[in-house]
Amino acid sequence: VQLVESGGGSVQSGGSLTLSCAASGFTSNSYCMAWFRQAPGKEREGVAAIGSAGSTNYADSVKGRFTISIDNAKNTLYLQMNMLKPEDSAMYYCAAEEREEFFLRQHTPGVGWGASALEDYEYNYWGQGIQVTVSS
Repeated sequence: VQLVESGGGSVQSGGSLTLSCAASGFTSNSYCMAWFRQAPGKEREGVAAIGSAGSTNYADSVKGRFTISIDNAKNTLYLQMNMLKPEDSAMYYCAAEEREEFFLRQHTPGVGWGASALEDYEYNYWGQGIQVTVSS
């Protein structure tokens, strides 16, 4: 699986950006994709994840501001980022995984979707990263 991010850049606090991730090489129709970010001196953190059927999970820090979506026809993942804050500044990475057991584990009855979808160790495929900078 190959992943190529685009759409990063610089924006003022309160502004918006949309990241895109073009994917190719999937061999399964059941997969998960996610956005992670890493700021200098900090650990990589999961931002948002989505399953191929459309279920989503978000980090608390971005709920209500970020929206993850996937266009299966175009094999493209998106992250719409609104109300951006300086603390959102980071290198953003697209990730994908199509292991069936991982995909099935995300559906937990009574709990929801995405139990480990924001954990970076679950993903084997990564994009090269793209910078997002939010100025105050």
